[in-house]
Amino acid sequence: MEEEKPIAADSIADVDRRQRSSAANRAFRAIKAQHAAQRTPLRRAADRLNDIASSTPFLVVHFVWFGIWIPWNVGAFGFRPFDPYPFGFLTLVVSLEAIVLAIFVLMAQKREAAIAELREEMSLQVALRLEQEVTKTLQLVAGLYTRLGHKVAEDPELREMLKPLDVARMERELVLEIEAATQLRQAED
Repeated sequence: MEEEKPIAADSIADVDRRQRSSAANRAFRAIKAQHAAQRTPLRRAADRLNDIASSTPFLVVHFVWFGIWIPWNVGAFGFRPFDPYPFGFLTLVVSLEAIVLAIFVLMAQKREAAIAELREEMSLQVALRLEQEVTKTLQLVAGLYTRLGHKVAEDPELREMLKPLDVARMERELVLEIEAATQLRQAED
């Protein structure tokens, strides 16, 4: 019989890391799938219309439509114009189409923005958790190093790394930076 080899700690860590990464990817896909499943019939229609309106055939149909409508109504084909220049009916139809398409595009963008916001919040939570884990790991390593009889160097950067992340301070600093940049832009204008 073959002798069982012990599993190396680094291979366990790699497997664990891959599983967490895979779980995060599944969670990201799940957010999109959950939102897709919760769409109302109107939102499904809006998504379908956006798919159609953003296609090449939709563009070609409009070129053909305008390419026939305008020459027809200026008398180029010899037929009696049904919407003479300045093409009031064509303007009405195109304007209504633009309004409806704009509303549906905004609906789809709003839904996609909500999904992106959820993903961003999830990424932030994962990053904060990882930061806590890294800080704890640094603390454990520093403790082990000290127990082995070595002195941890008086490194200010390491001391800062050993502290838990102060998210509230980071947020305050970021808000102050944004406010300063906004005031600078306003002063330049």
